[in-house]
Amino acid sequence: MKNFDVIVVGAGHAGIEAAMAGANLGKKVLVLCMDLESVGFLACNPSIGGNAKAQLAVEVDALGGVMGIIADATALQIRMLNTTKGAAVQSLRAQVDRIDYQNFAKKMLDEHPNITLMQGEVAAVSSELSVVRGVKLANGEECFAPSVVIATGTYLDSSVMVGHDVKKEGPSGFAYASELSRSLTEIGLNLRRFKTGTPPRVNSKTIDYSKTKPQGGDEGIQSFSFMTKKKINNAVSCHLTYTNQKTHQIIKDNLHTSAMYGGVATGIGPRYCPSIEDKIVRFSGKERHQLFLEPESLHMDEVYVQGLSSSLPLDVQHDFVHSIAGLEDAEIMRGAYAIEYDCIDPMQLHHTLEYKDLKGLFFAGQVNGTSGYEEAAAQGLVAGVNAAGVKFTLDRTNSYIGVLIDDLVTQGAEDPYRMLTSRAEHRLYLRQDNADMRLTPLGREIGLVCNARWKTFQIKLQQIEKAKQGTTDGIPQSVIDHVETELKYAGYIKREKNLIQDALKKEQALLPVDLDYKTIRGIRLEAQQKLNQVKPISIGQASRISGVTPADINVLLIWLRKGPK
Repeated sequence: MKNFDVIVVGAGHAGIEAAMAGANLGKKVLVLCMDLESVGFLACNPSIGGNAKAQLAVEVDALGGVMGIIADATALQIRMLNTTKGAAVQSLRAQVDRIDYQNFAKKMLDEHPNITLMQGEVAAVSSELSVVRGVKLANGEECFAPSVVIATGTYLDSSVMVGHDVKKEGPSGFAYASELSRSLTEIGLNLRRFKTGTPPRVNSKTIDYSKTKPQGGDEGIQSFSFMTKKKINNAVSCHLTYTNQKTHQIIKDNLHTSAMYGGVATGIGPRYCPSIEDKIVRFSGKERHQLFLEPESLHMDEVYVQGLSSSLPLDVQHDFVHSIAGLEDAEIMRGAYAIEYDCIDPMQLHHTLEYKDLKGLFFAGQVNGTSGYEEAAAQGLVAGVNAAGVKFTLDRTNSYIGVLIDDLVTQGAEDPYRMLTSRAEHRLYLRQDNADMRLTPLGREIGLVCNARWKTFQIKLQQIEKAKQGTTDGIPQSVIDHVETELKYAGYIKREKNLIQDALKKEQALLPVDLDYKTIRGIRLEAQQKLNQVKPISIGQASRISGVTPADINVLLIWLRKGPK
């Protein structure tokens, strides 16, 4: 018998943040994963950040999380995207070393005195009287804890597909979780089937880079972690190339052999990161699609062909890869594949990411219907803090993390959810450069921001005041840039803060959690059903539920003013 304070199922980006958060709050944490070699594994692109995703990663760091620290320590190249656009949409992106990232993450878990890392398949969640007791492993062993975080990523009853060949396995040949889905269904969770994919990896030595366009990193820009003091070295270049009409024709001629178009795949795929087959079909008038050749590690020759995700057979992959400029003689080291997996309906969760019908059971990451490492890490941190017994939620007015979680629990995910800057109503205020200003004090309050991080934050506050007074000697460029942004957009930021205050009034108009909306006259039937499904905690959340109209909200406001009878 093994007893812990928190059990985390899965050791990907969500699991790592959940485990570290719980452990740093003084809890005894058990981390269970299918294979110890999969800890921190970057199953898709070995990169952190990108549009809107960078804001999530930096916010995780500002709260005391670890993704930014690992990314900075293992970065091969760092760039700032959208520099020709406004500050609200500028986003960091780092190409990281896949092997170093894994090793760094695993070492972090191994060395933490409050974390026990163990290989094993979780077959069931144990509970008694609507309260979690722990988990049961496939070998019959039981582990006990009052809180369990499910962070299974894409491993839950997963199937890997290449053409019409289907294998029951996890990403890159790792073992899959074969029994847990049944247990979750028995508990009452609604499961759905999602799909994602990955492109081929090719041998760097067989690429003709003279036919591609190099893309280097940026010097002197901020990093993901506010704790990083060392300059990030841009050790590699990525390269840009394109598909062409020959590529497209090869794919069109072989669509019937694809897992998706051949009727093998049934899961719902990502809208914002489609396979190359999807791109060719959906954007048939487009003459070419851009592809990025991105090194996976300094320790090996594999290059990730971003933009070429596919579930076509391997022989077809060889044909269309060789039709691309620079890849005519490229050797495929790992073939592309699609993967289907089970995930839950996140509308069954509270904003704490706790399951509404079972106290102590939390969910984080792709099991909640999201896509992306950064979305997973953000959920992992929030779930981990709450699993450790510290009530902690964020909202749409103070963070992208708040937007992410509110979207999930209020509107659900009909396809793999990806964070976008357009999802954030207050994105000019929710920038990556001020994430610590917004969130580090909150992280300090809940005990997740350590003394060293707090001291760094205090020094930055002093530097900001000096920069405002015109003193720039010895002040980091990132601080100067922050001050310039605040001054440049001062009028817009002031207006944004006024809108935030208005939004907060709706969030503070609380609704009873046990309210039966069928008892309120004047609310339409559809709205009654949706409100009873979500059980919103406030007028603000109720107004964001699909199917609830402004007229329904007005009825609710009148009901609140009169007072429940």
